Amino acid sequence: MNLIDTLNWRYAAKRMTSEKVSDTKVTEILEAINLTATSAGMQPFRVIVVSNPEIKAKLQAASFNPQVSESSHLLVFASYSHVSQAHVDEYISLVAKTRNVPLESLDPFKEKLSAFASMPEEFVKTWAAKQAYIALGTAIVAAANLKVDSTPMEGFDNAAFDEILGLSEKGLQSAVILALGYRNEELDPYAKAKKVRIPLDELTITLN
Repeated sequence: MNLIDTLNWRYAAKRMTSEKVSDTKVTEILEAINLTATSAGMQPFRVIVVSNPEIKAKLQAASFNPQVSESSHLLVFASYSHVSQAHVDEYISLVAKTRNVPLESLDPFKEKLSAFASMPEEFVKTWAAKQAYIALGTAIVAAANLKVDSTPMEGFDNAAFDEILGLSEKGLQSAVILALGYRNEELDPYAKAKKVRIPLDELTITLN
């Protein structure tokens, strides 16, 4: 199946069965997230993978969608609440090690990234959350490619999620969540509904 066929198959499942997504498929989705594009490659977010039923039940109580507890795995995209110089230094060291280049050769790049450490907190939070959303998009496509259903959701109590998962002490805040599982066609009236999209020529504006 090609990409467009796969995306036509994909939809945000409203109800899920109890079938579990294999560890192999979950790992592949996480690997795709790890390879997603982010600003300067900094990846200012982490992905919390929740499969424990008791934890999902607690999160369900702080959300508005049954997919949270019905999911096989719930991915919580948690973005940085701030960027410190230590974050920048650690990333620069990783670049040098990965590409086998002298650390000092990255000084100009490091200087540019160090500006994040002095930027207003709200700017950094917004920027980091946007990077998490880019990763969310990658995860949705990766899941569809594996014929795993997914449901992206913003309908949850961020503060409660942060407390339940202990995110604040990690310098993180929940941005968006993604339920992974398999569609329940008996309970979901939209499982076989035709996808509704505006015509492509309305969506796009071409400047030649």
